[in-house]
Amino acid sequence: MGVFEPDAGCGNFVKGQDMKQALDRITAAIAVKDGPGRVLVAIAGPPGSGKSTTAEALAAQIAGAVVVPMDGFHLDNAVLAARGLLARKGAPETFDVAGFATMVSRLRGQDEVTIPVFDRTRDIAVAGARVIGPDAQVLLIEGNYLLLDEAPWRDLAPFWDVTIAIDVPIAVLEARLTQRWLDHGLDEAAARARAMGNDIPNARRVVAGSSRADIALRQD
Repeated sequence: MGVFEPDAGCGNFVKGQDMKQALDRITAAIAVKDGPGRVLVAIAGPPGSGKSTTAEALAAQIAGAVVVPMDGFHLDNAVLAARGLLARKGAPETFDVAGFATMVSRLRGQDEVTIPVFDRTRDIAVAGARVIGPDAQVLLIEGNYLLLDEAPWRDLAPFWDVTIAIDVPIAVLEARLTQRWLDHGLDEAAARARAMGNDIPNARRVVAGSSRADIALRQD
């Protein structure tokens, strides 16, 4: 395991010193792990906060670490439409939380686990698209609601060996999320409407309703 240099691999998201604190906490959890099973790290934060980038940067520094996104458990668009939730896709109630919890439980103790992957191009979750094998001993599980203190999300808490929260000002999130929709081909008005109508309410829910993490990675 190498020394984490400031801003190494994490773009403009998180300061290197804060990332080093997270790395040190994970390293300590690995050192005290007693018995079989993987070390599970929850990396949570609002949409647009840089969870994936942060997780990948940490994984690059930890032997046997892989990133596992939560978004393979999006409910299908047809299910969301039938429930009147399609416009809210990405909100806490639009995920298969029970299925996600079952996956996390299996990842804790089973050598090989097949998991779904979200295909953003087709906007669907693909079952059986990835295999987590026995060489993956540290799992950096990233998602918006991993620390949300609401049922049924709060039932995930016992799984985590380390929890990391990414804290980003709402104004920064608004700019990033609007740009995300611009990058998907929407015009300025439509992009801002998508960001403000769904993404930012979800972000506020994460900020207001999540449990305190072991490590907070703050951005100015």
